Amino acid sequence: MLRHEAHQGLALDRKMAKKNKVNIVGEVETFNPKKMKSFYGWDGDVLVLNVLGTPSAKKDAIGKPKGTQLKISVKAAPVAGKATDYMVRFLAKEFGVAKNDIEVVFGRMNVNKQLRIKAPTKLPRSIAQLEK
Repeated sequence: MLRHEAHQGLALDRKMAKKNKVNIVGEVETFNPKKMKSFYGWDGDVLVLNVLGTPSAKKDAIGKPKGTQLKISVKAAPVAGKATDYMVRFLAKEFGVAKNDIEVVFGRMNVNKQLRIKAPTKLPRSIAQLEK
């Protein structure tokens, strides 16, 4: 294949990637969370979730979306990331996955977080309603 043809193919791949909200890194496509218009998005079978956490709440709960974040309250106190660890355990039950299937991308010690949940078997009402 000529170099020009390869360059054209890459340009087409980039256009498709932009349309589908993914980045191309080398030959691997990665999800671009900055282009999410909602509080969640799918990267294959991985659910990417933007979270606004509320520690020290009266009860554990998945709340309503607020802009591009989903409000999630947990009873745990915000001490050295323990509220986030507790949130991961809570969400693992809610999404029907093991706690190791939830990755905290950023925000372990912050109320603003991004989580990646591998192959959830259940969806909370706030997401399930939007999936219909």
